[in-house]
Amino acid sequence: MHAETTQHVHPLVRTTNLLQEFSIPLMLGVVMGLVAANVNYHWYETVVEFNPFGNHASVLGHELTVHFMINGMFMCLFFGIAAKEITESTLPGGVLNPLRRAINPLVGTMGGIFGPVGLYFLLAWLLYGGTSDFGAVANGWAIPTATDIALAWLVARLIFGPLHPAVNFLLLLAVADDAIGLGIIAIFYPDPQHPVEPIWLLLVVGGMAAAYVIRRFRVRMWPVYILVGGALSWVGLAKAGVEPALALVPIVPFLPHSDLRGGLFDEKALVLHDPAQNGPDGEHAHVKVHALSVLDQFEHQLKLFVDVGLFFFAFANAGVAVSSIGAVTLMVLAALIIGKGIGVTLFSWVASLLGFPLPEGMGVRHLLVTGVIAGLGLTVALFVAGKAFPGDSPFQEPAKMGAVLSICSALVAGIIGRLLRVKGSAGTTPDSAAISDSTGQNSPADN
Repeated sequence: MHAETTQHVHPLVRTTNLLQEFSIPLMLGVVMGLVAANVNYHWYETVVEFNPFGNHASVLGHELTVHFMINGMFMCLFFGIAAKEITESTLPGGVLNPLRRAINPLVGTMGGIFGPVGLYFLLAWLLYGGTSDFGAVANGWAIPTATDIALAWLVARLIFGPLHPAVNFLLLLAVADDAIGLGIIAIFYPDPQHPVEPIWLLLVVGGMAAAYVIRRFRVRMWPVYILVGGALSWVGLAKAGVEPALALVPIVPFLPHSDLRGGLFDEKALVLHDPAQNGPDGEHAHVKVHALSVLDQFEHQLKLFVDVGLFFFAFANAGVAVSSIGAVTLMVLAALIIGKGIGVTLFSWVASLLGFPLPEGMGVRHLLVTGVIAGLGLTVALFVAGKAFPGDSPFQEPAKMGAVLSICSALVAGIIGRLLRVKGSAGTTPDSAAISDSTGQNSPADN
């Protein structure tokens, strides 16, 4: 194991890094949300829907409840950091560069939409076809289209290893998946109090233009990009009737960047190989360096705040009564795990045959495991369930429980990954070479 000059870090810092590495705040929030909702749901609902600024306080027609401030404002930062990872992945040397290489995961994203939706409709027809409930149940078709970015990223790192190309492949797929999912909400589940008004999306374009101008002036403070371009984008999405949590996604790519590589919320983005220092075993040490680019500063300075904040996001969205498990629970769960696994694998495999190869080091077996991991809907699926079924619907709680239980996809993916031996096998798999050969690319083994 490489020695690092940071091995004498304060125990509190090491503990904090461990909590962030394994998304402990997020998982703790899920558990506490479930416990609170099952012990005293009235108290839980009162806390989540509390308006700290008064009952009539609102912004752009949205009441400033704890729930809205977490989902509509705080999550902007999470999606923004996810956009940072995607941005670096498409730069020279990134796993998705040239951009032609991003086509395959984007096609896989479509499979991750059509696969679960198709299976959900099939199960709805088999279980509720011919009944008066069929139409209401079928309205939840968009719930299994979601992917929880944070947990999917964590599980992918554990199953494949932190440096495997499948991790960034899944990250792009998850971000695109949720972007499409939120678009589905805006189109198919409009808020009657905030009808969709596409003209306001011009403000998003204005935010992008502002970020571009700021970059041309060589501004090296990331808050300027976020407060100007991000604010315009947020207002545009909110006024357009589209979920404003994605406000920073079109802005972050304009932040000046460097060639540092790392994972989402990964401290290794700031670790460099130092051949001048040797470890006790004669191996070269690694040293931490300061993030020099605006893009790196954006992630590094918000990292701890976002990780801790995910606790509150999970708590505010995961409060579901355990007794609500029903047929719709199994439908959502099956659509997420099986539908996504098959859909992502099939669509990406076909794309590779059509000349759009997977990243080097990924093959069919990695693709299958990636698709199953993408079935981690959890918090994002919970959000969609709240939109698909009204608060008085008997199917909302069962659907939410299916979203919570989708964490089982991590166990399923782990078992399949173990059987197929995908961990640390990037660039050495026969099926990877086969796909590369079929697309006219050299296999990793030949490089």
